[in-house]
Amino acid sequence: MSWRTLVVACAAVLLPVVAWAWNEGSEEQDEAMRLSPDLVNGKKVFEICTACHLPHGWGAEDGSFPLLAGQHRTVIIKQLADIRARNRDNPTMYPFSLPDTIGGVQSIADVAAYIESLPARPENGKGPYAVGTAEYQMGKQLYQEHCVACHGEQGEGDSGLYYPKLNGQHYRYMLRQFEWIRDGKRRNANPAMEQQIRQFSDDEMKAVVNYVSYLPVADTH
Repeated sequence: MSWRTLVVACAAVLLPVVAWAWNEGSEEQDEAMRLSPDLVNGKKVFEICTACHLPHGWGAEDGSFPLLAGQHRTVIIKQLADIRARNRDNPTMYPFSLPDTIGGVQSIADVAAYIESLPARPENGKGPYAVGTAEYQMGKQLYQEHCVACHGEQGEGDSGLYYPKLNGQHYRYMLRQFEWIRDGKRRNANPAMEQQIRQFSDDEMKAVVNYVSYLPVADTH
């Protein structure tokens, strides 16, 4: 068994255990996970989000706003609940997460399910290194060694473990989040991911995020 295979195998066994502890959320998060969503109300709630994330939930290619469309509902619920509870710092998003703006826990469940139902944009903001370049190949190797155990071969994530989909996400948004997680600036980050990427150099960070930005978006709608 190669060193890389051993690392991935160990991560597949150990990281979900850490993830469950990390995902012990607030009462609102737990309740939203249990509720049956109403997509009609979810669409209505999402109208509040369209000014930044656009009507289709595609965000901005420059990374100022992330792609939301098609993201796992569990991930959306967790992030909304964390921002609302001030467990994730996002001054721009915070006012839009409050009950007076989007409604109560049912609205979180509804809008998360609606977002998940939206088709992701086939053309996202790509990184600077084209497919086949040395930097692209380095990013592919890093992804296989450090990321695939949680985020999947195609960046599909894992809804049950709250691991987000990465395919289709904008390069600059992912780069910003990766850097904040690596540097300990994102308070609700998965501790297992922090540990996994702590030693990444800036060049390695750019390479792996670049690779992810070229992963194809699965047509699930």
